Amino acid sequence: MDNVPKLLDVAVLDVPAVLAQMDRHGVGTAEMHLGGRPHGIGLPRSSGLPDRRDMVDVDAKLDHANSIRRTGSFRYTAQIVSTFDKKLARLKNDLVTQGRRVNELTLKAVECFFDRDSTKADNVIQGDDVIDKVNVEIERAAVPLLAMGTGDEHEIRSVLTIVKINNSLERVADCAVSIAVTVKDFGRYTEQIPPTFRVMANSVVGMMRDANRALDELNTDLAEQVLAFDDTVDRFKREIILDAEKKVADGSFNAQFAFGLLDVTKNLERIADHCTNICEQLIYVERGLVVRHLPEGWSKPHLPEEGIGH
Repeated sequence: MDNVPKLLDVAVLDVPAVLAQMDRHGVGTAEMHLGGRPHGIGLPRSSGLPDRRDMVDVDAKLDHANSIRRTGSFRYTAQIVSTFDKKLARLKNDLVTQGRRVNELTLKAVECFFDRDSTKADNVIQGDDVIDKVNVEIERAAVPLLAMGTGDEHEIRSVLTIVKINNSLERVADCAVSIAVTVKDFGRYTEQIPPTFRVMANSVVGMMRDANRALDELNTDLAEQVLAFDDTVDRFKREIILDAEKKVADGSFNAQFAFGLLDVTKNLERIADHCTNICEQLIYVERGLVVRHLPEGWSKPHLPEEGIGH
C-alpha cells in the first residue's frame, strides 16, 4: 500500500465506473488497490495512452482468503487492448465468412445450371440478399476504423484492402445470380452441355475456393497459384465460344441455348477475374508487392516503384 495516491471514489466491482476512472486519469496497465474502505481504488501510475484507439479490459482476479482477510487489499490487473486491432480482427473474420458464403452461392449457381433446376436457381437468387446485407455492414464497419487516425501503414492498407475485397465478393455473388437467372429459361432445352464448359466451371469454382482459403490463411503462395490459373480459364472461354458458334451454324445448338451458354460462360470468366483481384489485394496487403497481368501471363510480385522486368 506504499505510494498509493489519493483513492478514487468508485465501487470496486462496478467495471464501467472503473474503466471511466482509468480513461479519465490516462491509466493503461495499472494495479488498483483496495484501501481501508470498500469503495476506494488507488491508481498508482499512468501509462500514457497514446490515443483514443486504446481501451482497457479489466480481468479481475480476487482471492478472498489471502487478499482481503489477511491484508485488507487485493489487486486488479488491467491489460491495454487496442480497440482498432479488435475491430480490425472482427472485420477480417466477417470478410472471410462472407467469402465462404459467396463461394457456396457460386457452387450452387453452377450446380443449378448443370441440373437445369429452376428451384435451385430461385434459392441462389434469394441467397444473394444476405450477401448484399453483409456487404453493406462490412463497408460501414470499415469507415470508422479509418476515422480513428492510425498512422500505421499496414493497418491503413488492411482496412482499404478489406473494402476492395468485400466489393469483389459482392460482384462474384452478382455473377452467381446472373447464372441462376439464365437457368430459369434453360430447362426447356435438350442440348448437351459441352465437356469443356464443365471443366471451366469446375476450375472457376476451385479458384473461388482457393482465393477464399488464401484470404483466410493469408497464404500469398496459394494466391499466386490462383493467379496462374486465370489464363487457363480464358482459354476455356475462347474454346467454348468457338464451339458454340460452329454448333449453331450446323444446327446442333439452338441459338437461344447457345446464347444462354455463352452468358453463363462470361459470368464464370468474370468470377475468375474477381478471384484474381482478391488475390492481388492479398499479396499487396501481406507483402507490400504488386502483380501485373501481361500478355504472356502474370508478373512476379514486385515493389510498386519497380518495373515489371525486375
